[in-house]
Amino acid sequence: MKNSLYIATTQAKTGKSLVSLGIIELILRKTTKVGFFRPIIHDPTDNNPDQHLNLILSHFQLPQDYESSYGLLYSEVSNLMGHQKLDEILEIIITKYKKLEKNCEFILCEGSDYLRESSAFEFDINVKIAKNLGCSILILGNGYKKTVEEVIAPIEIAVDTYREKACKIIGIIVNKANHNQVNSLKNILESDYKNTDYLLSIIPYDQKLGSPRIREIAQQLNAQILYGSDRLNNLVFNYLVAAMQMQHAITQFEENCLVVTPSDRGDMIIGTLQAQESTNYPNLAGILLTTEYKLEQSIAQLISGLTDPLPILWVNSYTYPTASDLKAVSSSLIPEDKEKIYWSIDLFDQFVNLTTLEKQISTTEVTGITPKMFTYNLIQQAKLQKRHIVLPEGNEPRILKAAEVLLSKDIVNLTLLGKKQDIEKTIQNHNIQLNINQLKIINPAEDEKFDDYIQAFYELRKHKGATLESAHDCIMDVSYFGTMMVHKGDADGMVSGAIHTTGNTIRPALQIIKTKPEISLVSSVFFMCLNNNILVYGDCAVNPNPNAEQLAEIAITSAETAQRFGISPKVALLSYSSGDSGQGEEVEKVRKATQIAQQRRQDLDIEGPIQYDAAIDPKVGAQKMPNSKVAGQATVFIFPDLNTGNNTYKAVQRATGAIAIGPILQGLKKPVNDLSRGCSVGDIINTVVITAIQSQIF
Repeated sequence: MKNSLYIATTQAKTGKSLVSLGIIELILRKTTKVGFFRPIIHDPTDNNPDQHLNLILSHFQLPQDYESSYGLLYSEVSNLMGHQKLDEILEIIITKYKKLEKNCEFILCEGSDYLRESSAFEFDINVKIAKNLGCSILILGNGYKKTVEEVIAPIEIAVDTYREKACKIIGIIVNKANHNQVNSLKNILESDYKNTDYLLSIIPYDQKLGSPRIREIAQQLNAQILYGSDRLNNLVFNYLVAAMQMQHAITQFEENCLVVTPSDRGDMIIGTLQAQESTNYPNLAGILLTTEYKLEQSIAQLISGLTDPLPILWVNSYTYPTASDLKAVSSSLIPEDKEKIYWSIDLFDQFVNLTTLEKQISTTEVTGITPKMFTYNLIQQAKLQKRHIVLPEGNEPRILKAAEVLLSKDIVNLTLLGKKQDIEKTIQNHNIQLNINQLKIINPAEDEKFDDYIQAFYELRKHKGATLESAHDCIMDVSYFGTMMVHKGDADGMVSGAIHTTGNTIRPALQIIKTKPEISLVSSVFFMCLNNNILVYGDCAVNPNPNAEQLAEIAITSAETAQRFGISPKVALLSYSSGDSGQGEEVEKVRKATQIAQQRRQDLDIEGPIQYDAAIDPKVGAQKMPNSKVAGQATVFIFPDLNTGNNTYKAVQRATGAIAIGPILQGLKKPVNDLSRGCSVGDIINTVVITAIQSQIF
């Protein structure tokens, strides 16, 4: 019997998406063979897919198609029930579920939404479905704007009903709980079910998750977007109908507020825009203009001259009907809204006991290490010994978004380089939920250690012709300043390259930090996160054409990096021939490098020259190199030159959809790592985490 879990809700709008995201994120840390199944889904409207299915399948890129992910549509269930064909409903759902189960080690089933039929009907059919599928049950309650009694009563009914049907209940989660009721709810559940081993968790309501974005409001109100199209992701916490004069309305402004005002109120429009620019007033989400009047030309001309105005929407209806329409605006998690998805997963991780949940689910243990397991382990390892990382590109939005995640998860301490007012403005303009007080911001030219860093750089480089004047110019550069922070112990590591070249990042490190005594050159590796395992590729970013000695050093250093991050190293030095089958200058270089590496590190499994297919495919490896300890099971791949390595890692990345984490620099006395200028927020987070772990050994 495969492991499975059924999310059984007690009523509508419980926030199943948050719980599903959290559970699948947890399970993917252990196995990639995860399935998601919804027995009953909404009928598509305007060819739009079911939101829950689309979210989970798209975000986690599960290896299943849309049609295999659900049993029946609501209309199909209603039609069959009208003909008294409950057995046929169950048969169809079970058949589709079992087909999906064949390729999975765990399936998460998400119950229906309580939106079409009566609640009693939906509850009953969900019980029957869960029972027939043989799933364990996780009961999910809804605490939003309810009394404690209103939350607990349907949960108790659900528990009693599933027990009567002999279903295995593993736990109860109350989502969207009022903050002042968390302890009361927890105490009641612990008292009611003290003789069970149930998981009992309360997740408080999070305003960010329940709030719509400007984009959603514009879509649902069919509003015209006049200005601020680059800021439509702003969250809207509340609405303010501004019918009073500006001097009174401004006192009512709150964080992430949408100001609703008639389009002929030029004073209110200009005043609101000015309040947004003032540090004495909270950040606003946008402005919604009402009535049939178009914006006055003089006001429009003023706004069009602003570099980054608030989003301004317009609807051709009067203010109070519009305010009523706003109350009906809803917000749903969608695959494109990565920020809300990560918030949801973080909230789940924070308030649900993952150890207990994992024990209850009892997922099948698999060999190897999956990408989810790898990245999860990295974060846990970084947290064991919290380090301080400096990010020189403090005004880059991707850096700030990564900083938001890193600080919210309490993974590292951060210093950003740049002018504080510029960084604050970027945070505001991109609606980044980053608490500026959680990090340190340094403007190099104004820092108290600026002169000390100049003198230190001069002492390090005067034998190369450096002067105090040239040292001053170098330390003014954020890359040099950040590197000097690492050198002097004011930071444990540095990550840069989102807007700087690789040379801008590596050059200061070579001049200031320098390589370890036993290392002659800096090299790099990529962690290639494939479907079921992690491979190490080196060197794909730094050394164009290493000689045999250097290639041997890269192989040894890469093996040590693999070991450091929990990957058992079996090192393959790659070439266009395997073993003694080929001749040529390049093959001889690899053969010599292999001999040097084997002599230096007899404790490592090192093979070369070997072709890529023989290194990775057990059948090919057994045929070409039958007595090798590496052939067919290599985990560390060393390329003969940069051209081969860089092209190969990109080809594998594009062809397989693998995540490539890196380049990770190795060989320096202290860790400095480079980013691609096309890096994503996720790339930055991974690189910072790896840098933190590297710094733990220094």
